[in-house]
Amino acid sequence: MNDTIQHYPCYINGEWLDSEIRERIEVQNPVNNRVYATVTACNESDVQYALETSEKAQLSWQLLPAQTRANYIYAIADRLRDEKEHFAKLLVFEQGKTYTEALFEVDDTIRYMTYAAEAARRIEGSIFPSELPNEHLAIHKVPYGVMVALCAFNYPLALIGRKLGPGLATGNTVIIKPHDLTPTTASGFCRLVHDAGLPKGVVNMVATKDVGTAAKLIESPITKLISLTGSTNAGRAMYRAAAQNITGLILELGGKAPFIVCDDVDIDKAVEAAVISRYANCGQVCICNEMVMVDEKIADEFTDKLIQRTKKVTVGDPMDVAINMGPNVSTTGLDRAAELVKENVAKGAELVLGGDRPEGDYFGQGNWYAPTILTNVKDGDPTVQSELFAPVMPVMKVSGFEEALALTNKREEGLSAYLYTNNYKRHFKAINELQMGTIFINKHITGYIQGYHSGHKTSGVAGEDGIYGIEAHMQKRTIYMDYSD
Repeated sequence: MNDTIQHYPCYINGEWLDSEIRERIEVQNPVNNRVYATVTACNESDVQYALETSEKAQLSWQLLPAQTRANYIYAIADRLRDEKEHFAKLLVFEQGKTYTEALFEVDDTIRYMTYAAEAARRIEGSIFPSELPNEHLAIHKVPYGVMVALCAFNYPLALIGRKLGPGLATGNTVIIKPHDLTPTTASGFCRLVHDAGLPKGVVNMVATKDVGTAAKLIESPITKLISLTGSTNAGRAMYRAAAQNITGLILELGGKAPFIVCDDVDIDKAVEAAVISRYANCGQVCICNEMVMVDEKIADEFTDKLIQRTKKVTVGDPMDVAINMGPNVSTTGLDRAAELVKENVAKGAELVLGGDRPEGDYFGQGNWYAPTILTNVKDGDPTVQSELFAPVMPVMKVSGFEEALALTNKREEGLSAYLYTNNYKRHFKAINELQMGTIFINKHITGYIQGYHSGHKTSGVAGEDGIYGIEAHMQKRTIYMDYSD
């Protein structure tokens, strides 16, 4: 990367859109908020063209043997593997994550793609006994048709792989809509799609900042499946937009993961996991540790060690492999989190670490915020009520596991939770009663491709990853066939 502003076009029907006659989206580097790239901004006619060409290509794509579709996906993944460092650097410039985290994201994207390709030849239906002789009863699994993949800004590349791989493997055509903060990676990815030789219209990519243009993509009767990673409010908007055409939905929405620490744990291990799970990707992970609930009997020792461990989190140039945390992607998001911290301090919380930009000239521009810890936080406080998506850790004392369970379950979100305890009865009580899509028991933040990523309550419907994620991209078609004379 250099100081030259590079332009990235959108991709529809196997062609790169003419950028000279369209507006452009300016993309800022979160390190300093300087524009380093532009991306073609699609208009409503472009979106309609993407929809129509996706629809035209879909049946032919569906009728290809599943392994043929898989071979195309493998070809994309192979090209991404060959350009791993290039895409990692692109992620650093676009999103602000560290180079080390960006390399992991590229690897994850390859895993999402290859898992989906492997799953293509394992798509299963069912045969059931009929009630009559000479009759066949079978259930086939078929694609929805045209799928729209709406990607969040925190993992611009991995979310493409997570959605595109299963979408293509199951016979859908896919229109990628990246977040307007992070659209360059999507354009670069489509270059790999083009070079892999996929049929025209099977993968299209449109970028826009215009709400009306984006709505056309969602509200069209051509769109048969919407896959969104985003906020709960965005999910509610998807429900409304999908209602007219009863469009299929895969929604992974907002979370507010509690990190519950019981009085019987190895405190050092719990502290390490709490820090890793909070400050990964500058706190911009939907399943991040969003608030600590620690048993009051060990709270003081836990908090002292938490502060000392957090002080070791290094912040700075995300291209430096010695750095643990880069900037936040968005000025707006960071300002919102900083305001929540101020409001919570005004309500009696104690700011024991951070709470502002790191010291030094390097941090004078850009979206920087030091790793932050608040103590004396109460249920209902601003940093507990709202998803932070920033490097801020509120710490709340609880009387024990039962109180933490009750406080968690009364919330509207149900995406993920962490539980540190050596008591197996608490393990199973959490498994049976904690209203979450994912529970990490004595485990820091992670995610395996063969697992399943889904939310309960207002944190989503359906889900992604693993065999159940593949299933979400298909409909079932029941066949009754009489073959009697």
